[in-house]
Amino acid sequence: MSARTINLGILAHVDAGKTSLTERLLHAAGVIDRIGRVDDGDTQTDSLALERQRGITIKSAVISFALDDTTVNLIDTPGHPDFIAEVERVLCVLDGAVLVVSAVEGVQAQTRVLLRALRRLGIPTLIFVNKVDRRGANLDRVQRQITERLSPSAPAMGSAERAGAREAGYLPCAATDPGFRTRLLDLLTGHDDTLLADFVADADSVSYQGLRTALVTQTRQALVHPVFAGSAVTGAGVDALIEGIRELLPADPGDPDVPAAGTVFKVDRGPAGEKLAYVRLFAGTIRVREHLDFGRDRQGKVTGISVFEQGAAVPADSVTAGRIGLLRGLDEIRIGDPVGLPHSRSALRPQFAPPTLETVVLPRDPRDRGALHQALTRLAEADPLINLRRDETRQEIAVSLYGEVQKEVIEATLATDSGLAVEFRETTTLCLERVRGTGSAVEVMGAGNPFFATVGLRVDPAPPGTGPRFTYETELGALPLAFFTAIEDTVLTALGQGLRGWPVTDCVITLTHSGFSSVFSTAGDFRSLTPLVVMSALRQAGTVVLEPLHRFELDLPAEALAAVRPVLARLDAVPRETSTHGSTYRLVGEIPAARVHELQRQLPGLTHGEGVLDCAFADHRPARGPIPARPRTDHNPLDRKEYLLHVRRRV
Repeated sequence: MSARTINLGILAHVDAGKTSLTERLLHAAGVIDRIGRVDDGDTQTDSLALERQRGITIKSAVISFALDDTTVNLIDTPGHPDFIAEVERVLCVLDGAVLVVSAVEGVQAQTRVLLRALRRLGIPTLIFVNKVDRRGANLDRVQRQITERLSPSAPAMGSAERAGAREAGYLPCAATDPGFRTRLLDLLTGHDDTLLADFVADADSVSYQGLRTALVTQTRQALVHPVFAGSAVTGAGVDALIEGIRELLPADPGDPDVPAAGTVFKVDRGPAGEKLAYVRLFAGTIRVREHLDFGRDRQGKVTGISVFEQGAAVPADSVTAGRIGLLRGLDEIRIGDPVGLPHSRSALRPQFAPPTLETVVLPRDPRDRGALHQALTRLAEADPLINLRRDETRQEIAVSLYGEVQKEVIEATLATDSGLAVEFRETTTLCLERVRGTGSAVEVMGAGNPFFATVGLRVDPAPPGTGPRFTYETELGALPLAFFTAIEDTVLTALGQGLRGWPVTDCVITLTHSGFSSVFSTAGDFRSLTPLVVMSALRQAGTVVLEPLHRFELDLPAEALAAVRPVLARLDAVPRETSTHGSTYRLVGEIPAARVHELQRQLPGLTHGEGVLDCAFADHRPARGPIPARPRTDHNPLDRKEYLLHVRRRV
């Protein structure tokens, strides 16, 4: 086995050539004899029928290869923004990343989103400018974009020869190149005071090898992002990139002899329907037939393990720290579950925005409603962010989306895997509710409370972006653990529908009162009572509805500016910056997510097909105009009489 293992992510804006680069790396490592093409649908990592049909990556895929003494577990991720959730789950398991940028299209919206996330997490990242052999390729222009829009600490590690031609090549910078040495000195001394002092004392004393050592250190600290270039199709520049992966990116082996600690970043189903959990192990060792703790108070027996070697998942008796294992037998395991002991990298905060769209999925044959729910539940195992929302009254199921392409994927998957034909309602924007002030409520046993439980809650606003959180002021031992857990779980569930029916975010719910009957109380009493208390506290605190806002960059011909500005105003879009690039104007601003599709539809006519629009989620803001509301899917604890009618009947 190789001495070190790197878990490497390949990330990019859609169509930058990420999957083609994966194929080239596998070929260079001797894993495959023939390089597949995305257009032909025969690549190694795009295994789904829809991926081959559409020529895009939908699900992350793991494949392994060896580079001398280094084993690379390469994780190919989707580039389309509709599948950003797949990228989200992969980030926490990476030792390093390669961010692919097209030499033709340059830095795009998704490129910036991805590098921001990588930098926040401190993941060492190399940049590869692909497609230097394509007409319109301009490496100098793209290098300037990288420095201006991605990172000022992104040194070019070489130059392109005959860019834009099929025979384009890549020439790595040499140690004897004085310009390269000067650029490295200027960049690296900005992050290293010792190196700067040596340079000031005697510039000639700083050797190229010393610079190279500093480059390795600062790349592994995610302070700099070396830029390579080439073509995944022809192989130009790929050898230099491979050397950069081997030299510049770190491995995180962990200690195999301590208790196991890892995280689940992907869940799939095997040929017989068995659940397969992809686990990155940060510490310890997991063995077959071992009883493993995972998630929150769950445990299962590992019945099988596979590890990734030379392009395939091969059976193994164990998986050790630093590696990725495919575990079988854990039927209750879910994406995001920590495995074994808690680890700092198992509980990373989300790096991307949650979905901002929602649609209702309907079976074409009403008799398939039950089968549809089961099939969507299985889909949610692999992608929890589709967030199934079942309306028992209307007998409908809603799913959350990042974009319209996800509808096609859900429709095709249901047809292929479950034989179900479905249709969708019109997509709507998914809003949030944020607490305005402080509110509290108490329900005491007796006195109109039909449940054998006492629950008091206070709701307070929390800083934006922190989400909902549950805590307590009562003594933890004042309630049996099962009752306490029932309250906490029900509080978080109840916050899924606020006063206007939207999920409530950025708040702290505190348990202030509790009580029970040692003879009659059950956990069900607390589950039934808690939604009434939550809604009473929310009603006193008040909430504001927030709509999602996108940041847009719009490039358009100068002559189209006068026609575009009033359209932006009608769509409630606000340009914040305007700049010129030759005969092209660039507008940067904000637009409500609900109006993006309309702008995309009108843009070709307004700009004679020359307008280019990039949009990405930016934030939420208070909704303007009529306050949007969403129909409730619970028994409406805002209406005490209606709620008790349904819940007491069940009791």
